[in-house]
Amino acid sequence: MFVAALALLAAGAIDSRGLKIGDVGSGAPELRADSRYNRDSASVVSQYNIGSDALTVVVEPTGFDDGCLHYPVMSAVERFEMHMRGVSGVQSVVSVSSLAKVVIGAYNEGNPRWEALPRSSEGLSQGAKAFDPDNGMNTSNCQAIQVLIYTANHEGATIAHIIREIRRFTAADKTPNVAFRLGGGNIGVMAATNEAVEEAEVTMLLSIFGAITLLCLLTFRSWRAVLCIIVPLTLVSVLCNALMARLGIGLKVSTLPVITLGVGVGVDYGIYLYERIQHQIREEGQALPQAFAEAMRQRGSAALFTALTMCIGVGTWAFAALKFQADMGILLAFMFLVNLFGAVSLLPALAAWLGVEEEERARVAAGGAGGAARGETVPPAHALKSDAV
Repeated sequence: MFVAALALLAAGAIDSRGLKIGDVGSGAPELRADSRYNRDSASVVSQYNIGSDALTVVVEPTGFDDGCLHYPVMSAVERFEMHMRGVSGVQSVVSVSSLAKVVIGAYNEGNPRWEALPRSSEGLSQGAKAFDPDNGMNTSNCQAIQVLIYTANHEGATIAHIIREIRRFTAADKTPNVAFRLGGGNIGVMAATNEAVEEAEVTMLLSIFGAITLLCLLTFRSWRAVLCIIVPLTLVSVLCNALMARLGIGLKVSTLPVITLGVGVGVDYGIYLYERIQHQIREEGQALPQAFAEAMRQRGSAALFTALTMCIGVGTWAFAALKFQADMGILLAFMFLVNLFGAVSLLPALAAWLGVEEEERARVAAGGAGGAARGETVPPAHALKSDAV
């Protein structure tokens, strides 16, 4: 059993490294690939230089009456735009610098040689139409300049790479009195959300496992009991991450609570069985194999019925038209069922290896010795029951 558990743990740990933060795939991950929205989105992205995924970077010049009429400001915007055009995952970039060059070239008979940024305020004023706040690219007097970055998709890896490139450029750029601020648009929100989820994943799992450990320790007063219950849960969590990586489910705000929910619900099976095993050893004086068999007779059928009922219930979601619902149904059904198998197979093996039977018998003997010291006769519980009969 331990060999099989270690093999599953190793395989799950290897596969779980492929788990990605954020969305996976193009289009809306909540919908299936052949949905109308995803097909239309893919068509727009493939045929045009813009799409539905945009990231906004705001350039804030300070100490200028009109930032768009100062060459250092416009040059910084232009260099940033050119840098982002060469970043993989970026489809197109739009800013006042590129619009100004088009306007200036148009005022000079459309000569492409004139499509450049003049170094004087008078020359830049030729592109004044590009600096109109009504265009939505800048505020009045260019106190804030918007740079629109259209991405090829909104996968977590793509967003993280683009954000890293933006931060690398802004860290290297030394233009005085010019600041680059992240980030608006739906990609900006996704980037912030993905970073928060990545930070919260470990904290959330540690919190729930810590709470379960503490409550089990208070209930059973045994570190062996804690290990018997926590180890199967840990194995299932690793396998759950591996399954998410296999199914192409990203870790995000909507999926992270599902993982913790599976852990919180799955712990019940282990607690039910261990409590009955402990009772049979302590109160009935049975050996561990007989105690486990009795625990399965009393609690096993109920645990199996509960697990199968929940698995079948959420498993029907796999046929839903909404891909997110289908993925969550498969994930929850997997966690409910594997948690049961872990409690039924791995928990008794751990109990035998850790010496749970010896610990419980020692506690009974210590309790009897304490009663004898006080002048009390404390026969075993199973003896009392047989006398009563």
